[in-house]
Amino acid sequence: MPIQDYKTAAETIVQFLKLLTSHGRLRLRYRITAGAGAADPHGLEAREIYIELSGPDAPLLLERDGELLRAMEHIAAKLVHLESEEHDRVSFDAENFKALRAQELRLRAETAAATVLRTREPFPFAPASSRERRLLHLVFRGIAGVETASVGEGAGRMLVVYPAGYDRASYTPPAPPAFAERGRASGRREQSRAPRRR
Repeated sequence: MPIQDYKTAAETIVQFLKLLTSHGRLRLRYRITAGAGAADPHGLEAREIYIELSGPDAPLLLERDGELLRAMEHIAAKLVHLESEEHDRVSFDAENFKALRAQELRLRAETAAATVLRTREPFPFAPASSRERRLLHLVFRGIAGVETASVGEGAGRMLVVYPAGYDRASYTPPAPPAFAERGRASGRREQSRAPRRR
C-alpha cells in the first residue's frame, strides 16, 4: 500500500536522522524527497521517499557493503509503519552507492544468464536481502530464455536463475554457507580462540 501521508512520514524520518546526528554524533547532512520526485529513474525500487545522505561520516554508512545504510532504511521503514514487502518505498543513499550497486547486480545478472543459457543448468546466487532479490528479479525480467525464483528461508533465502521451462522440482539449491565460511569468503579474518602467550 502506498504511503498515505508523505509530510508526516518525512517528518518522522527527519526526527530519526536528528537523533542519529545529535546523540549518535554522526556528521551527516540529508535531503529528503517525497512523492513523484522520489521515484527511481531506473525503475528498480518502488521508492516514494528518497533520502540522500552526505557529509564527513557518509563513507561509514557504506562499509561492509552498505550494512549501516540498509539498517537505517529498515528502521525508517518500520517508523513509518511499512510492511516488510514494502520497505523499498523508503530508500536511503550515500555517494551514489545504490546506483553503483544496481549496476554491479545488473552485470552479475547478465553473466549468470549467459552461464545458464550456455549450460542449461540453474545458477544460484548467494543469499541476499529481499530488496536485492527483487532488484535481480526485475533485471532478469528483461533477459529472454531465463526464469527466476527465490528459494530458502530467512537469512538463507536466495535467488536461483533457471533456463526457461526448467523442471524446478528436480533441482535442489546448495545449502548456504555457515557463518564462519561466509566471513572468510568476504575477507573478514576469523579470530583465534587459543589463549595468547605473554
